[in-house]
Amino acid sequence: MRTTRTILIGLLAVSLSAFAQHPPEQNHSAPPTRGPAPYHGTPKATPQYHEGDIKAEPPRRFDDKPGHPNVPHVDPGNRWVGHDTGRDDLHYHLDHPWAHGRFTGGFGPSYRWRIIGGGPSRFWFNGWYWSVAPYDLAYCAGWNWLGDDVIIYEDPDHPGWYLAYNVRLGTYVHVEYLG
Repeated sequence: MRTTRTILIGLLAVSLSAFAQHPPEQNHSAPPTRGPAPYHGTPKATPQYHEGDIKAEPPRRFDDKPGHPNVPHVDPGNRWVGHDTGRDDLHYHLDHPWAHGRFTGGFGPSYRWRIIGGGPSRFWFNGWYWSVAPYDLAYCAGWNWLGDDVIIYEDPDHPGWYLAYNVRLGTYVHVEYLG
């Protein structure tokens, strides 16, 4: 009887430490119910640079409120912060939109996918491969490429691109479907 009690107390002590741990940077808001609407306002200026031009673009700010991340993110109420450059943004121009076909796995919060490998230039889940837009590489620096959940949304402004929303962080990046 004493041995059983000792084992139970030991198991309880070990399990309590597991409940005390919280994952870092946990986003406690619900994922967006829908993707962004097409942008109809005055687009944010996109600098036009020519090949060989060495000027650097001024960094954009996305921390619209204290405590918000300085990367594209979604505020409560489905406000997609940073998705305001309009349809003609050269950063997201593709000569051949949907060159690898269109993604048909499902969009929105009903379809949550766990990233199971890779990195920003090529990651995958459920046998589908993706690549983060070169312009967005800095925005996914905190992503876990071996376990973060993402939700895919269609991008209404940039043909050939989708938006991958990171459930843990509440941030998103433009991604291209590779097949």
